[in-house]
Amino acid sequence: DKLNKYGRPLLGCTIKPKLGLSAKNYGRAVYECLRGGLDFTKDDENVNSQPFMRWRDRFLFCAEALYKAQAETGEIKGHYLNATAGTCEDMMKRAIFARELGVPIVMHDYLTGGFTANTTLAHYCRDNGLLLHIHRAMHAVIDRQKNHGMHFR
Repeated sequence: DKLNKYGRPLLGCTIKPKLGLSAKNYGRAVYECLRGGLDFTKDDENVNSQPFMRWRDRFLFCAEALYKAQAETGEIKGHYLNATAGTCEDMMKRAIFARELGVPIVMHDYLTGGFTANTTLAHYCRDNGLLLHIHRAMHAVIDRQKNHGMHFR
């Protein structure tokens, strides 16, 4: 309902290259994808807060790209902002900032962030009208071999 898309699949992508772009160039890639017809774009799990692209700058440029694409297409668009952080408090700062920007979707890497952080973020998103994408990066390391690790089946 939040994206107001019915009768067809949603079309989206993960921005690549996932590392190395400035926040401004990353935002430009988000805009070009959304303006070109995608319904949503997504941060990759490695896109967090590196020196060349701090999370707050990325959030601002992605929100600007999203709103510009929406204005030009007349469609509701989305971008999955990676809120995963080193502490639960920092994760929540990112989720709150995303909500203040009006971005409809946040993402959390639940194996890196932890199960309790995931539950905290899920409750916040539910209570504040945000969509939450749970990313399961690193599961292949745990789940790659038949005789080793946990199985997510």
